[in-house]
Amino acid sequence: MAALVEVLSKKVSGGIQKVYKHMSDALQCNMMFSVYLPPAALNPTESTKLPILYWLAGRGCSTDDFIHGTNFQRYASQHNMVVVSPDTSPRGEYSIKKAKGQLN
Repeated sequence: MAALVEVLSKKVSGGIQKVYKHMSDALQCNMMFSVYLPPAALNPTESTKLPILYWLAGRGCSTDDFIHGTNFQRYASQHNMVVVSPDTSPRGEYSIKKAKGQLN
């Protein structure tokens, strides 16, 4: 996996919203994903265990849509839940070839 590049880190609802990008070998383009860390994740102890929700949006919904179009951070903070949201929108050369039926 290529190196992760942090593109956003800001305080929201007592926690921290982060967004990363990376080069996808499979899709041959940059992809993004977000991670929300609730307050309990900011100063963990050895016994800290937090649930993780993986939010898989529908086609055409980007990481940015989820972060700014909902208020999930408030709910996640109230329930001490980490939320991971990968970009599920098709992109890159792979997606173009698949749409045209040109995959080997």
